[in-house]
Amino acid sequence: MASLKILGVRVDKVDMLEALCLVDSYIQEGSFHHVITLNAEIIYQAQSNEELKDLINGADLVTPDGSGIVWAAGYLGEPVAERVTGIDLMLEICKQAHHNGWRIFLLGGAPGVAEEAAQALKKDQPNINIVGTHHGYFQQREEEAMLAQIRKAEPDLIFVALGAPRQEFWIRAHREQLPVKIAIGVGGSFDVVSGRVKRAPLWMQKMKLEWLARLLKEPWRFKRMLSLPKFVLMVIKSKSELEAKKKLEKKKKLP
Repeated sequence: MASLKILGVRVDKVDMLEALCLVDSYIQEGSFHHVITLNAEIIYQAQSNEELKDLINGADLVTPDGSGIVWAAGYLGEPVAERVTGIDLMLEICKQAHHNGWRIFLLGGAPGVAEEAAQALKKDQPNINIVGTHHGYFQQREEEAMLAQIRKAEPDLIFVALGAPRQEFWIRAHREQLPVKIAIGVGGSFDVVSGRVKRAPLWMQKMKLEWLARLLKEPWRFKRMLSLPKFVLMVIKSKSELEAKKKLEKKKKLP
């Protein structure tokens, strides 16, 4: 599997079909796999958080989630075919689960959201086997009972919607206790699937403007969105520094 590094953070060069094929192989393999759908905001956070950077680089699959990732990959001369977002990957996996009998657990969201998301998924895929749900507002003292619930349900996959990067750290911390083949952090996907939050119109998705739609709906995200232009500037700087280094090395080799 080909990959690239953006600001020292690994991104795998997979499209949706390739990601789904890997998911299927992980299910067949049977051991635990951590899948991360990565956006520019998290890469920016990783610049000042080595633990987060190491976590991402150690995951089994890191998909390019977000237009910022697609832009950066192209700008660095290592283009990726398309975005593979958390919600789109989740929905496509659920279609495969419908046909393959994979057992799914939904963890995260406000109380009631995971259950509503499960009902919506069952409406679209009547044969899907969702073996359990739990909200994401649990206290530490409640974790053991929740983990016992997950173990009893014996899911093949768990979708964790605790927000990034909290969900990634939670998955890593509990991977030995999770009886699953695949764990994927999916951010706010349950809110969208349940119908509580409307996704951006298709034309905005195609134009890679979902970030703008979210900002218009949730203006309090403005400060978080400031990481995007900072990310762009860091990528531009990193490419300039790399090119300058190559020129210097080439100059040193000249007689």
